[in-house]
Order: sequence, then structure tokens, then C-alpha cells
Amino acid sequence: MRIMKKTGVFFITAVLCCGIISAAPAKKSAVTANASASSSAWIDNAQLAHNKAGSVKVYFTKDISPAGIQKVYVALGRKAEGKNVAVKVSTGEAGGNNYLHASLIGDFVKSIHGTIVECNTAYGGSRSTTAMHRQVAKDHGFTSFANVDIMDEDGSVSIPVQNGRHLKEAMLGKNWTKYDFYVILSHFKGHAMGGFGGAIKNIAIGMSSAAGKMNVHSAGRTSKRFVWQTPQNDFLESMAEDTKAVTDKLGSRVLYVSVMNRLSVDCDCDSHPAEPDMHDIGIVASLDPVAIDQACVDFIYASPDGKSLIERMESRNGVHTLEYGEQIGLGSRTYTLVNLDK
Repeated sequence: MRIMKKTGVFFITAVLCCGIISAAPAKKSAVTANASASSSAWIDNAQLAHNKAGSVKVYFTKDISPAGIQKVYVALGRKAEGKNVAVKVSTGEAGGNNYLHASLIGDFVKSIHGTIVECNTAYGGSRSTTAMHRQVAKDHGFTSFANVDIMDEDGSVSIPVQNGRHLKEAMLGKNWTKYDFYVILSHFKGHAMGGFGGAIKNIAIGMSSAAGKMNVHSAGRTSKRFVWQTPQNDFLESMAEDTKAVTDKLGSRVLYVSVMNRLSVDCDCDSHPAEPDMHDIGIVASLDPVAIDQACVDFIYASPDGKSLIERMESRNGVHTLEYGEQIGLGSRTYTLVNLDK
């Protein structure tokens, strides 16, 4: 990827993910695919910059296991219930291995009778058509424990964006209206365009149809083609606007769980992501999408081995998604961390 800065505005001119241009595989690190070591043991919670007394709670455990997911879910005090419960995950690009595996999330998804939901990509790769996407979901183990719904198989449904600076509508997979409750189950990691990917990206990009992805990436300019040279802050703000439109519709019918393992600088949409060079941290959960993403960002900054991911986030001005998200009322950057391991 090459980032140009022109008169204070960042432009994305190429991307190393999503099946377009693959980065060369990075040098292997000491952190393996099944690493159990956790840098959270070294992190003083007082170092989390936005961890302040307040009404928004973020729950944390360093236990990256099925039991750890269940622990943070129960702590939230909000049940994922209804006739149809959607669990939004990234199925991961073919060739990558950093997506959330069945062995980690399968028991939780089954316990809430969830359906895995995803949408097709807008920029090539192995998930740009429904048939290919279903094959990847099968290959990556998702169909072994749940039904998988590619929500934009039959197109898009539009919902309004209120008072958006960039977007007038969010274009979601048509099937999104089928579900009574959404669990946004995210793998936190870096991202070649957004700096990082967490709960907000999992909604704004992940729940958008292919046309909706074009809409967000172009900051509302078009839903007919992929635009590569959108000013960076416009793209980041568009992700926040899209997410707010979705969460306004869902109200209390949504919760957020993010897993901080396999902390590559690259997204799960990259078929050849860089090998992580930092240790796993844990699992966080919240009822606030800004707070959970901010807590994840704070953990990276507080980690002694987070340099590479910090550089990725800063080079893309990733925190601006959270700044703008708070500004428009999507959520709060300040939170109270509740450590469930104590």
C-alpha cells in the first residue's frame, strides 16, 4: 500500500488486502498461530488512556477460550435472544488464518442458537460471489457449527443516515431485516485502509452489501464502483456514519464482543497477512461500539510489543473513526474497564 498526504488529507492509492494486491508474507515471528501467551499480564490497566470512571463499561478477560467468550457475554447482562439471532463475524479471506476459528467461537454461537452472517466483498478475492463465499465459510469451519447467511445474496436494503456529513444511506445485505438480535463478534487487528478493524468496521464494511461497501469507501460518492482515492478522513467518518445508522435501528438489540488474538497489522480480508509480532491480549465486550474499539486501541498502546500495530493505526489516522463516532453520538471513547479475572 502507498499512502499519499496532500494538503493535510490522506488518500489511499492502493491496497494490500481483500484479494487485490497481496503483501509478501512477513518474516515468521515467535508468536505462533496457537500462541497462548498473553501480554495482558504485563499491562497495567491504569495505562489505558480512556479508562476512566463513567457509565460505559467494557468487560475484559485475558482468557482467550470458549469459556472466556461466555464469561464476557454473561457479564454484559444483555441476552442475545429472539427467533433469529445473527452473529456477525468475518469469514476471512482464503489463504489467511487469523479469522476467529470454530474451536474458539463455535460453542458460544451454538449456545445462543446463532446464524453466522456475512456479506460479499466488493473488490475481488475469494468472497466476491456468494458461491465462492459459501465455499470459504465451509473451508474455514463456520458451517460445522452454524448456518451461514450471505446477507446480500439477493441484493441490498437501504436505511437512512441521519445528518450525515458524507452518507445519505447505509446499504446493507438484504437479509439483515430477518434477524431479531445482532452479536457483533469481531477479531480486532490492524487494517491496511482503516488502520485497525474492530466492531465499527465489522458493521460498516462487514454488514454492507457489495454496493454498500462501495458507498462507504467512496464516502457516499458512488455505489457502482470501487473508489481508491477517497480522502482518508472522509472514509473513516463514513464508517462511523454507516455504523450509527445501523445501531440506531437496532437499539438494544445488539452487543459487541471483540477478540484480541493474532494481532497482525493486516486484516482478515488479506489473503497473505503479516505474521503477528506481538502477543495476544484477551477478550473484551461492551454495549457501546466506540468504547469497545477504543479499549482495544488503548490495550495496543499499553502493550510493550505493540509498536508495529501502533504504526499501522497512526499511519492511517485510525483513531479518527472513534473521534468522529463520539462526535456524532455513536458512542463514548471513555469507559470503565471491568477486569473479570480479578
